[in-house]
Amino acid sequence: MTDQTNIPDLMADIGIRARAAAKVLASASPDSKTLALNAAADAVWESREKIIAANALDMEFGRDKGLSDAMMDRLMLDEDRIAGMVAGLRSVAAQDDPVGAVTEEWEQPNGLNIRRVRTPLGVIGVIYESRPNVTADAGALCLKAGNAVILRGGSEGFNSSGAIHAALQVGLKAAGLPVDSVQLVPTRDRAAVREMLTMTDSIDVIVPRGGKGLVGLVQREARVPVFAHLEGIVHIYIDKDADAEKARAVVLNAKTRRTGICGAAECILVHKDAQALGQQIVDDLIAAGVEVHAQGVNGSVPATQEDWGTEYLDMIIAAKVVDSIDDAIDHIQTFGSNHTDCIITEDSAAVNTFFARLDSAILMHNASTQFADGGEFGMGAEIGIATGKMHARGPVGAAQLTSFKYLVVGDGALRA
Repeated sequence: MTDQTNIPDLMADIGIRARAAAKVLASASPDSKTLALNAAADAVWESREKIIAANALDMEFGRDKGLSDAMMDRLMLDEDRIAGMVAGLRSVAAQDDPVGAVTEEWEQPNGLNIRRVRTPLGVIGVIYESRPNVTADAGALCLKAGNAVILRGGSEGFNSSGAIHAALQVGLKAAGLPVDSVQLVPTRDRAAVREMLTMTDSIDVIVPRGGKGLVGLVQREARVPVFAHLEGIVHIYIDKDADAEKARAVVLNAKTRRTGICGAAECILVHKDAQALGQQIVDDLIAAGVEVHAQGVNGSVPATQEDWGTEYLDMIIAAKVVDSIDDAIDHIQTFGSNHTDCIITEDSAAVNTFFARLDSAILMHNASTQFADGGEFGMGAEIGIATGKMHARGPVGAAQLTSFKYLVVGDGALRA
């Protein structure tokens, strides 16, 4: 056993073992990966009492640390949430295997047949805070895509993540796959995070899941490529041709269903001709316990410049009346984070304008932004939301955790 107080040696050993496992996984059969995931799902459910007991220790740790209600909600596991993890594992297991899938194929005039096929990335490092369910989601998606993964959970969820990881390893053993395919960094020491960011020989991509502080640190200091979003500053624009019933229901769900997730609405923009509807929506939110920082409608408190571009992750939202859809788009382009933005309207021309001019990773029409989630996109689960423009964008599922290679077949072809 490597000395856990010597973080560089500990992480180097984990990296070497992950790289060795990745070589095996790259050619593992789809059936073996499916078996591993279904066996892991069984193990998670069978060990749910142990997971809940471990989570109780983490909840106590979180309370002592002074975590916010939203962060405590992210941390909490109960039987329903464990059932959700199990369903996610089974959903990923049931998906088509992305490795080897032909994404494009063509014939050249010289007779060459060229196929572009999906191939694993190799080793993925996942650094996450609070949410222990990421242990299962990330482990499942990386395995499905033929990648080894190094998981570094937050100190708050240390015990929960350990219990879930143990169940994942039961699945790997059942399928005869290397247990080093899914490794959990066995220390709360933050030095392990900084070590991961420089492990260019061992890790092919880093995925951070957490708050602005964590993601900013990773994006600033990583020498390994990163899939990430810094903030989820999610806007909903209420157009002058919005359906009132839809608008009121969608906004209330988008803000209050779960305030601590990155798809939660943080700002409402209301067309001036829909100001009466905007006031109804604000009143609905206040009645539901949301503090509304408003400009142009009567809210809980007046909005200030600091409210635009703020990710609250709490029962707080900003609201502003705008003169036109152009003003709404300008506001989003100025203060948004290219994560998820929504328009509520019955005017197809307005939808087309909104979709064409904004470049967020996810754009929605007449739907709650809480659907900004890989599971809701049919991916079974997600390892995160990426807002960059290289490789992966939006929910990162198994297919997004692959690269590609070209397979070129000839019959004695010679180049002139």
